[in-house]
Amino acid sequence: MRRSTLNGNYLWELGTRRRASLWRRLTAPQLFVGSFALLISLGTLGLKTLPGLYTGAPLTWLDALFTITSAVCVTGLTVVDTATYFTRFGQAFILVFIQLGGLGIITFTTLITAALGRRLSLRNETLTSGGTEVAPHVDFRRLTRDVVLFTFTIEGLGALGLWVLWWPQLGWKQALWHAVFHSISAFCNAGFSTFTDSMIGFQHSQMTLLIIAGLIASGGIGFLTMEELYLRRKAKRRGRVFRLSLHSRIALTTTGLLIVGGWVPLLALEWSNTLGALPSWEKPMNALFLSVTPRTAGFVNIDYANACDGTNFLTILLMSVGGSPGSTAGGLKTTTMALLVLLVWSRFRGREITSLWGRSIPEETIQRAVGVAVSCFTVVTIGLFVLTISETGRGPAGNHHQFLMAMFEAASAFNTVGLSMNFTPGLSPVGKSTIILLMFLGRVGLPTIGAALTLVAPTPAGEFRFAYEDVVVG
Repeated sequence: MRRSTLNGNYLWELGTRRRASLWRRLTAPQLFVGSFALLISLGTLGLKTLPGLYTGAPLTWLDALFTITSAVCVTGLTVVDTATYFTRFGQAFILVFIQLGGLGIITFTTLITAALGRRLSLRNETLTSGGTEVAPHVDFRRLTRDVVLFTFTIEGLGALGLWVLWWPQLGWKQALWHAVFHSISAFCNAGFSTFTDSMIGFQHSQMTLLIIAGLIASGGIGFLTMEELYLRRKAKRRGRVFRLSLHSRIALTTTGLLIVGGWVPLLALEWSNTLGALPSWEKPMNALFLSVTPRTAGFVNIDYANACDGTNFLTILLMSVGGSPGSTAGGLKTTTMALLVLLVWSRFRGREITSLWGRSIPEETIQRAVGVAVSCFTVVTIGLFVLTISETGRGPAGNHHQFLMAMFEAASAFNTVGLSMNFTPGLSPVGKSTIILLMFLGRVGLPTIGAALTLVAPTPAGEFRFAYEDVVVG
């Protein structure tokens, strides 16, 4: 009997050691992807088993997986109406996963660990200090705490503003819930709404659109840039000079150019179309919202199924860029797009080195940007190809504009935007599975790809290389 007990203890200890060894072997990208996969799994299980989430019949397993993936990946694509299909408890359940997905489960783990006074693990330091080289003056342990502080402060201010605006029409209790939900959803760039028509009913409320747009832009500029702006403000109060990093300047400039660059043509394209019934003085604000929401937010103030083709195609282009690195937004990222444009401009001028504002950008960074862009294009193209086959004849418009609708859906899913030309509810099981995969890859794939491209294996002594041979390009 004693020998049996000893054998059992030995096997238990051996299993514990093996699990610990496996845990230590996990790399930072694997831990990052695994945290989102675990969060989606738990959310799907909860959405299927917890009571009191639905006003009617519960979702199927596939639809539950779709909904939670959309929430955790802060996308906003839905197969059912969030406003009517879920109870308040069900909406709150989804909101929790939006918040967790927006900030990242790793951020919460790191924050709790730091609060308990424990040292961060090397993997957590790797995940939270990815910008050490681009902003060496930023304390990235403090940044992890500030991320949560910035998030709850901005979301709180946004909720307060929306509550004040909506109180007269909805009553203070209803207005409070809708304000909190939309503030969190907007800052996390999720796009979920407790109103059936999203923001269409607020086309005449300029302040509502402005607050939501401000929350979207704030959540999309990146926490590193946000931290630098905070430090700059502190330094200015003390009479000191604080220089923003090249990363933050590119992120802010590109974001501003994209918003203004999309605002003017969208206003012209929809002036007499979906915005035609609005007074002239309300159209500019609604057009500005149209330009901001493709930053990967997903709130709608028009019916994109009735928008002109030029508007939808321009929206696809804006969705493809998305927000900035280290933010709640998805997409190719503003800095990646900026580096690609700078690379082309440098080559046109016959320069080998890509530079901006008196700073040269490392060639390794340029090559990473090219690699990420090619990877994004490849994944979206494959997803679009599958959708054009699986969704033939589906959608509210039948075969009319079918390809554009599929392209809109694929770009919206991968770039975690959430906009749709009313195509999502009619997706087939294959289409839903494709969108789920695109949403997941769009949320966690790019950081993983970027981390993989960053790792350069040391060249062993004596290793040879093949002879160079050039190839004609262009």
